Amino acid sequence: MILLKETFSFDSVLEYVIDNWVELTGAILSLIYLILSVRQKIGLWIFGFLCAALYVYVFFQSKFYAGMTLQFYYMAVSIYGWITWKKGTTDTQPELPVTRTSKHMAFDLMTVFLAIFVIYFFILGNFTDSPLPRGDAFTTALSIVATWMLAKKLLENWLLWIVADAVSTGLYIYRGLYPTAVLFTVYTLMAVLGYFQWKKSIHR
Repeated sequence: MILLKETFSFDSVLEYVIDNWVELTGAILSLIYLILSVRQKIGLWIFGFLCAALYVYVFFQSKFYAGMTLQFYYMAVSIYGWITWKKGTTDTQPELPVTRTSKHMAFDLMTVFLAIFVIYFFILGNFTDSPLPRGDAFTTALSIVATWMLAKKLLENWLLWIVADAVSTGLYIYRGLYPTAVLFTVYTLMAVLGYFQWKKSIHR
């Protein structure tokens, strides 16, 4: 009886892995991307591009349409981020330095965030069958701004990620994307670590 239960449990896990291999692979690549982000390694953009490509499919299947379009943005900004970080390096400066967001830029970014949120919320609420248009629009708009800030190595990008990842965790649990929910829980904690790690580098 115990053996049968163990076999059934193993078969269930195997079946789940087979059915959700795209999401699981994307989650693993995303975790590598995050670790490299915290460590300020330019290779993060390669993994960012790959996991974004996989999540286009995952979010389409789950009807997170704003999140799906966000993955196309991630793919484009991964190329931009690679170029920006590469250009910021010189013989005397091995990596693009971390800087703080000015008050003027923070205001501009807030304006961009609100504009993107309103546009996405309107489209999702009126032209799609998205189950969570407000939450999807909020996390998408915040992630778009945060990713651009990451490409520019602005310290405060991590503060935006803390909020976006925490909210996203709840959304993914609601939609049954459990591997992604676990990933975004780790993302939230790592975003806190990333903030303090990057903050230290400013004072080196």
